Amino acid sequence: MSDGDDVEALLRERLHRADEQIEVPAGLWARIKESGTVPGPAAPVTLTGRVPPGTPVTPAAPVPVGGSVRLGPSRRRAYAVVLSVAATVAAVALGAWWLLRPAGTGPPPAAAVRAVPIAVYNSEAACRHLRSLECALRLAKDPYVPYSEPGNFVGRVWHGDVLSAHCVVTDGRLIQDEAGVTSTRWYLVTARKGMTGWLPGVRTRNTQEVPVCSPGEGRPSGGP
Repeated sequence: MSDGDDVEALLRERLHRADEQIEVPAGLWARIKESGTVPGPAAPVTLTGRVPPGTPVTPAAPVPVGGSVRLGPSRRRAYAVVLSVAATVAAVALGAWWLLRPAGTGPPPAAAVRAVPIAVYNSEAACRHLRSLECALRLAKDPYVPYSEPGNFVGRVWHGDVLSAHCVVTDGRLIQDEAGVTSTRWYLVTARKGMTGWLPGVRTRNTQEVPVCSPGEGRPSGGP
């Protein structure tokens, strides 16, 4: 038996003992009855709302304006005993619920953000069916560094490759493709072989919504 089972068995035993020991103290209700005023039988009321003649009526004691009603010592003790019994019963009920509660009642795990598939687009028609080095398009390390810098290179992709876009930045370097299309959008993408980098917005014709990158994702090299 594991330590968790031992603790649970011990707690069950203690709760069972506490449940058996709960009992109403002898004479509790008699003390409550003696400490208060026992009302007499209510006088019958006719349809006219009048009290029949000869029915004794005891006027109620007035409550002082702005004051408070004080309870006698015996009544306070009786109420204290009742509250103590109620607290013990509540503790036993809470312990029983803890033991019998269904497993795995915590909140469901948050759903992971789903990547958006986007296709690489080469504006040069002659390169759309070739996978040569001359027709390759590069993925960058940083969307805020000049695209043509030798060190700003992760890998190559070609026209028609489907990449997984995780997020997008809208204030990256302005890029213009061979057809004159310009954009400052850059997509953080992952290729099929696990290569991750930044694809310029002009290198795709995406029509799906992609979430905006968080500051940590959007500025991998501490850009502006």
